[in-house]
Amino acid sequence: MKPRGPLRGFSLVEILVAVAMLGALLLALNVFIFSMGEIWGQNGDQRLFEQHVRAVTRHVERLVRNAAIAPGALAAATTALTPQESRLPSSATEATLTFELPEGDRVLPWPGEAPLPDVVCALAVQDGKGLLLYWHSRLETRFADDPPRGLVLTPLVTALSYDYYNADFKSWQNQPRLQRDAAGKWQMPERIRLRFTHDKLTAETAITLPATTGALPAF
Repeated sequence: MKPRGPLRGFSLVEILVAVAMLGALLLALNVFIFSMGEIWGQNGDQRLFEQHVRAVTRHVERLVRNAAIAPGALAAATTALTPQESRLPSSATEATLTFELPEGDRVLPWPGEAPLPDVVCALAVQDGKGLLLYWHSRLETRFADDPPRGLVLTPLVTALSYDYYNADFKSWQNQPRLQRDAAGKWQMPERIRLRFTHDKLTAETAITLPATTGALPAF
């Protein structure tokens, strides 16, 4: 049997080189991690703002869609969403876009009782409060006498406007208020626009209103 030669270990120079390379690798990894954390933190408000805008827009879209596909809306002969003068919790009146939710909605906080169906709703923006959903149920004993409740959907919406299509000029017109025609009849907008504001961040979303039919009396 051939005798083995002496075992050769790492020299001091090789160990120092390996340690230096490992240190450089760890330093580069730490710099990458901290830089990504800094970028993530700097853009945190922007991402949270955009997520909030999407969530609120989707919820409002779901509200108007649920109103449009309700059995009563499908069986009637006018639009499920109706521009009209509505009474507010302050007892004042305002032109609002109203609609009815046969099964209510998960965000509606019924005080001290089980949620009621047949909820009449309206969307509006109030300075200092944001986007409000006014609501009450037709099954409430004082439905005709008491004004609706007001629920803040988001404090970040600072404006609600309406898009109308002018067929004569084949153009869109954005209006800050619901419009009437020359005969004084309310005109139904094709879209609503929500403007979100938070510090220096702004965003605007458009929601196409469903054309499915339905009818709604005033509050």
